[in-house]
Amino acid sequence: SNQWTPQQCVPEFTFQGIRAFSLSIPRKQQVEVFVDGNPVKIEQGSAVIQACEKAGYTIPRFCYHERLSVAGNCRMCLVELERSPKPIASCAMPVMPGMKIKTDTPLVKRAREGVMEFLLANHPLDCPICDQGGECDLQDQSIRYGSDRSRFHEVIGKRAVEDKDFGPLIKTSMNRCIHCTRCVRFANEVAGVPELGTTGRGSEMQISTYIESTLDSEMSANVIDLCPVGALTAKPYAFSYRSWELKGTETIDVLDAIGSNIRVDTRGVEVMRVLPRINDEINEEWISDKTRFAFDGLKRQRLTTPLIRQGDKFIPISWNEALSCVAKEIHKVKGTEAKAIAGQLVDVESLVALKDLFNSFGSDNFAIDSPNGSKMPTHGVDFRSNYLLNSKIAGVEKADVLLLVGTNPRHEGPILNTRILKSYLNNGLDVGLIGHTADTTYEYDHIGATSHPAAYDIGFIPSHASSQTTPKFIYLLGADEIRPHDIPKDAFVVYQGHHGDVGAHYADIVLPG
Repeated sequence: SNQWTPQQCVPEFTFQGIRAFSLSIPRKQQVEVFVDGNPVKIEQGSAVIQACEKAGYTIPRFCYHERLSVAGNCRMCLVELERSPKPIASCAMPVMPGMKIKTDTPLVKRAREGVMEFLLANHPLDCPICDQGGECDLQDQSIRYGSDRSRFHEVIGKRAVEDKDFGPLIKTSMNRCIHCTRCVRFANEVAGVPELGTTGRGSEMQISTYIESTLDSEMSANVIDLCPVGALTAKPYAFSYRSWELKGTETIDVLDAIGSNIRVDTRGVEVMRVLPRINDEINEEWISDKTRFAFDGLKRQRLTTPLIRQGDKFIPISWNEALSCVAKEIHKVKGTEAKAIAGQLVDVESLVALKDLFNSFGSDNFAIDSPNGSKMPTHGVDFRSNYLLNSKIAGVEKADVLLLVGTNPRHEGPILNTRILKSYLNNGLDVGLIGHTADTTYEYDHIGATSHPAAYDIGFIPSHASSQTTPKFIYLLGADEIRPHDIPKDAFVVYQGHHGDVGAHYADIVLPG
């Protein structure tokens, strides 16, 4: 029967102990295909390569990326389809009911070897000096799917291409480019800056900016991660490490309010690079250029041990001595005479810990390291849980209308901006802006103009009574814009941060942050 039933809206999966739910949008119909004889059910409209992956088969690819549109120009993902006269590109072929796919036949192996042979025909032997070495898709797939020899022995040598200038962050070696066009599609579809494209045809084809300009995007360096070869690498730390020398540590970015998931790769105690981690709810697999490269200004002259002031100098002491000294000074003052000041780039977790510490001995005297940061806000401050309404960053893609108030997400939250652009391109999202006009990557309706959300979220604000009290104990957490007249001369000052910046000069105790 073609009659619609409510059961069609209920997902197949349920979790033990959790009530099943229904969706307001009917699911796409499931179709059954066979991959190497194994039945697989997948949504209609999915690509053959997705069905193969769902069945547990790895299909090689260079141009295909699940977050970008389909290009189908590398031909590495060829598979055999029953009753098809030739292999098909699995990334560009949608699944059909009853389709029988073969991924490991002699025909498929020969086709992949042939594609790899063509790709390597003009690829330079730069592996010993290439920064992509060790994590290069072309290396890995040539070993697994390529032939053990080449039939190309051109007397005139390999094709050579002039390197392009994409700016101070992206180093280009265009001789290595295999024309997968991932960078072109990313610039158009995710970053929203249609500046990259192809020129020429056949052997004269090149990837470049159309008018010899640099990439003008706060997300541009993501093309480094997308590039399957060494054509696009990081210019600031070129030739400084090998991938197998690095140890990764998972953490969260604090340079904006998005909280992008990142991985910090270190060699010994030195930070070498910052890469994105996949989190579909927040940053997908992108990070901003600021997140990726800002560490080079923070990696040197870091505070590594507590210090105490003796005269005009700071003397190293142990953590036990430093904490004992801080505790002794705290007990000398009343709770209302202790004040905590937080800097602009302090993460919310540290703010909560500092707030709980000062609340424990009766102080609610908090300030933000900014002009008028010690005064009570004129607007009402509500707790985050009272207004959140369970909204998520990923929820932007489900919205029909989006209102931006006093913000430019392209620069303040580039990751959020990519979500807005995706919904604008795919769903026709209507965007309104209250505030200063902004150079966004999508169209919006400017409605009008208007006037430390994280601190307000957790209630890190001074009460009226404590803001009138002269503090005798001050805790500076990453606060480096503090003014001398904001610190009473008889106050004991503790500074915690990652560098000995301006705030440390007023401190009696300095703690590494």
